[in-house]
Amino acid sequence: MSRRIAAAVLNRAPGQLEVEELLLDDPAPEEVLVRVEHAGLCHSDLHEIDGTFETTVPIVLGHEVVGEVVEVGSAVVGFVPGDRVVTCLSVFCGTCSYCLDGRQTLCADRGRLQQERPRPRLTNARGEAVRPTAGIGGFAEMTLVHQNSLVAISDEVRPATASILGCAVTTGMGAVLHSARVRPGQSVAVIGLGGVGFAALQAARLAGASQVIGVDVVPKKLRQALEFGATDVVDARDGDVVAAVRALSGGGVHHAFEAVGSGRTVGQAFAMLRAGGTATVMGMIPDGHQIDIRGAELFLEEKRLQGCFMGSNHFKVDIPMYAEFNRMGVLRLDDLVTAEFDLATINEAFKALASGDEIRVVARIGGRA
Repeated sequence: MSRRIAAAVLNRAPGQLEVEELLLDDPAPEEVLVRVEHAGLCHSDLHEIDGTFETTVPIVLGHEVVGEVVEVGSAVVGFVPGDRVVTCLSVFCGTCSYCLDGRQTLCADRGRLQQERPRPRLTNARGEAVRPTAGIGGFAEMTLVHQNSLVAISDEVRPATASILGCAVTTGMGAVLHSARVRPGQSVAVIGLGGVGFAALQAARLAGASQVIGVDVVPKKLRQALEFGATDVVDARDGDVVAAVRALSGGGVHHAFEAVGSGRTVGQAFAMLRAGGTATVMGMIPDGHQIDIRGAELFLEEKRLQGCFMGSNHFKVDIPMYAEFNRMGVLRLDDLVTAEFDLATINEAFKALASGDEIRVVARIGGRA
């Protein structure tokens, strides 16, 4: 039977989230009903709220979720009520050419799996369909999620930490380990020290990078970067960032990772590479941004510029592995969450995220503390 739930809805963009009652449909055959414990706040959510990215309202944002399985559809395999699960927006079909080639983040059926179903997942009091972002809509008491957008995790993982595994951690770690494949002894620069950037920084150390340079404009985050394993930091407010990184690395880094989502910082990432280096873009860049690179560097120096969606992840394997590395003390994922709010104060949570002072902000929706 359908359920009435509280959810934070974006009804106007730009605008603010409004907590209201929605009607949640029953699970379709391949869907899982999840009671949300915590949901992470992502800059992509913020940019839909502030109008940087176009969106269709009304919408329930939030795609980083940890919660408990309440009910499963008739065709669901591998999940039962009581399981603790994490969501990932890179849902996959498992049968298209990309999935069969091991590139699930490029699944040709992602859009269909996220959105197409006989009835709306969510309906408001006016009878309007409310779109759950990425087929998740995590800023709600419950959510309906396709089974191929979920992975089970241990009850031992701290809830706030679990809520950021499906995007921030997966994107930053995967960009280094899967997309760029950083090798031991190489040098790395990470531009933008939020949740994704700090995950990338830790992944670079895990991969054996001999030098990891953190770049940001917030002094507090530069100090934190050294605590998380950066060997050097560069304050982007002080002079020529590219020249500073090239000087620290003896002529340029093997890998530069961009986590800001700006055409300007992508150009900087490319320029700070040594010959043969690779710049990997993790940030979501608005279509209107221009990226300036020197064409001669592409062929004379064999530099590469590549995109990276969700860390080119294999999240059903990656997320449990990252959680285990955190338990072992190899990664410091618990420390990435620096602020917690609840559903009633979620707009304040987004103000905290927009301030740039926090690494990652999460909202406690229900469940365990």
